Amino acid sequence: MSATTAVEMPEIGATGLTPKEVVQRIESGQSNAVKTSTSRSVQDIVRANVFTLFNGIIFAAMVLVLITGSWRDAVFGFVIIINTGIGIVTELRAKRTLDRLSILVASEFLVHRDGRDVEVPHNEIVLDDLLWIRAGEQVPADGQIIQTWGLELDESMLTGESRTVRHKVGEQVYSGATAVSGMALVKVNAVGSHSYAATLTAQAKVYKKTVSDLNKGINTILKFMTFLVVPLCILLILSQIHTVGGWGTALSTGEWRQAVVSAVAGVVGMIPEGLVLLTSLNFAVAAMRLARHNTLVQELESVETLARVDALNLDKTGTITDGGIAFNRLVMLGSANATAEQAATQSLYDCCNEEQPNGTGQAVLAGLKAQGYGAGAVESRIPFSSARKWSAVRKSGETWYMGAPEVIISALEGDYSSVLQQVNEYANDGNRVLLVARSTAPLSPRSGLRGAVEGANVSDDPQLDPKAEPVALVLCSEKIREDAERTLAWFREQGVRCRVISGDNPVTVGAIARRVKLTGDHEPVAMDARELPEDVNELARVLENVDVLGRVLPDQKKAIVQALHTQNHVVAMTGDGVNDALAIKEADLGIAMGNAAPATKAVAQVVLVDSKFSHLPDVVARGRQVMANMERVASLFLVKTVYSALISLGVVLTQIPYPYLPRHITYIGALTIGMPAFILALAPNTRRYIPGFLKRVVTFALPGGIATALSVLLASWTLPNVMGWDVVNNDADLSALRATSAIILFLMGVFVLARVARPLNSWRGALVAGFAAAGIIGAFIPFVANFFALILPTGTTLVATLIALGGAAMIFVICLWLAPLVGRIFGNLLRQHGFNI
Repeated sequence: MSATTAVEMPEIGATGLTPKEVVQRIESGQSNAVKTSTSRSVQDIVRANVFTLFNGIIFAAMVLVLITGSWRDAVFGFVIIINTGIGIVTELRAKRTLDRLSILVASEFLVHRDGRDVEVPHNEIVLDDLLWIRAGEQVPADGQIIQTWGLELDESMLTGESRTVRHKVGEQVYSGATAVSGMALVKVNAVGSHSYAATLTAQAKVYKKTVSDLNKGINTILKFMTFLVVPLCILLILSQIHTVGGWGTALSTGEWRQAVVSAVAGVVGMIPEGLVLLTSLNFAVAAMRLARHNTLVQELESVETLARVDALNLDKTGTITDGGIAFNRLVMLGSANATAEQAATQSLYDCCNEEQPNGTGQAVLAGLKAQGYGAGAVESRIPFSSARKWSAVRKSGETWYMGAPEVIISALEGDYSSVLQQVNEYANDGNRVLLVARSTAPLSPRSGLRGAVEGANVSDDPQLDPKAEPVALVLCSEKIREDAERTLAWFREQGVRCRVISGDNPVTVGAIARRVKLTGDHEPVAMDARELPEDVNELARVLENVDVLGRVLPDQKKAIVQALHTQNHVVAMTGDGVNDALAIKEADLGIAMGNAAPATKAVAQVVLVDSKFSHLPDVVARGRQVMANMERVASLFLVKTVYSALISLGVVLTQIPYPYLPRHITYIGALTIGMPAFILALAPNTRRYIPGFLKRVVTFALPGGIATALSVLLASWTLPNVMGWDVVNNDADLSALRATSAIILFLMGVFVLARVARPLNSWRGALVAGFAAAGIIGAFIPFVANFFALILPTGTTLVATLIALGGAAMIFVICLWLAPLVGRIFGNLLRQHGFNI
């Protein structure tokens, strides 16, 4: 606790808490300290990423191979380390962001204790403290106003309402609001985790991982393969033991090692390990590209999510507008000459040029300074008050008033309905309208607090002169971002439904939505959120016909997102205030502006660092690139899964040696799947997201996978008889068969790659040709050929291999031709039996 402050504060009768009472409250946990923790510890994150089903299968397979001593066939295990590392680093970044989450700004605050005013840190404010709230400070704890000297609060971070609020004695103020003028003495009645800001923070800090359609599809594939892997692995080991003469022979001769390696070849091929890794890497690369455009991606999966968004909820302030106010112009009423307009403009400047002008006053001053106006001589003034809604200055024998038109006109004699009509017309166009009036009567007497808090003084009961005459209207408006209109137009063209959800007046918000052409050439439909139904299903029905919502509370923003979810919409929510945090958390994708409250940025998956709304199309385009390209890549990987499962099943049923080694699948997979997939995943692609990712991937993969499996199995069944190979008892013959099968596998991999990479009339064709050539050249390099057990066929073996390759090519073409036909027949059968596909 610091010493008594040097600032002279008003005299108050209360003494405040004694030091003993303060200590008692701190010891009983009634201080403003808030424990910071997330729902996931470092141990939880590491455990969740290390102990996965995918890692378990690959690790077990790697250990089995290492036990046999064939370490070259265990190279596939390195993917565990890379993929796990990416996952841990990503989630640790999310945890660190959540741990830093804080709505309140840490600083010193003035409290009245034991008859003295002292400054204490935020955490040392206790329940029942008498707390001074001064202009420029953020309210650190909830409390009830005991005394006030013109306190006005900016509660936009809590409510979304951009206008300042004047509070009276007895009213409640909430943590997170900011005092813009005046001051007040508040009795603290909620601290720490019980305060309003902390309650919002606690709800926002619950860990929620972004749901990725891509990851869901991949996980579905992995789960399905798990049911096949375990039994097939056992059956493969048994079948391979059988081919070497049974357990007795296998153990005595050491052939069990070869049986295990052969079984692992089938298991590893069935797990699309590179797909999981590539998905993580692709998200990471997309995030780095977006970072170059001042867009921070806090959860990698969110890059893909925005590609699927079809409902975008926009907060007005900070998204469409930049939160500032701009002075537009002064409109003279009736006939007026240049001299009269200059006098009115100068008086407007002097009315706004008070000690602590509010946002509108600052905007007027900035606009008039740009026109060359400066401070004039003022004899006396009444500062602006949001409770009174007007201010006044006395100068050169005249009194000038400036304030809310309806308030000033209601106090004047005479009929000024035509002026009010003008005011309403300007207001409906999104303007904030003020009225300037002139009178010859002197200002009414005023009294108030002076000295240390001069900025807070107000008249006890100042009165407008009823004989004053309206002179001019002042038009101000919220600053609309230059990029707002074209960005919204882009979303309309892309089929994304945009809605503006704001805490402001629905008429004002509707006018701004009209100016930025939210709904194109159609008039946007605006509604007051206080009229919204509470039932989620009924709310969803109402929202279908509403474009603009005003007076929306934080809980309503969250309910709106929930209602859109009931209609299967993928919802994105933008915002900058604490009042947006819960809705951003609830949305499929939360987008915060760079100038947003810390809590809002912490729970958002994407932060537009420079607060430019125009970056969103870039994010969408990047998401679409990821989604469309990963569909290609997933198809490539799934072909390997399909043919590995079918080959394993064929081996088990016919009790033949496994036709290739794990190192073969590592070599072929790297050249026809892994490396090409990485390049294809990063290629430009602007295709819109189309639902049904998993169905399309499976439909694509089945023909290629079946064709590859049939080609390898037919070669394994027929070549030993044709060539006279004894693949059971002769290792050289078995190696020849496996080398031939590997060549067939490579050819089919090139065919599948060519199909995935289409069209081939550009760099894609060169990509396919390049990797095909690399695979062939590798077989001629002694070290590579030796490491991966690659054998080039010669003599009669070469002839047999060429015939097998020709047959494989025919099988591939036949399977591609039959697949659509079988699909149509199967689909018609399902529809006839009442299945909707």
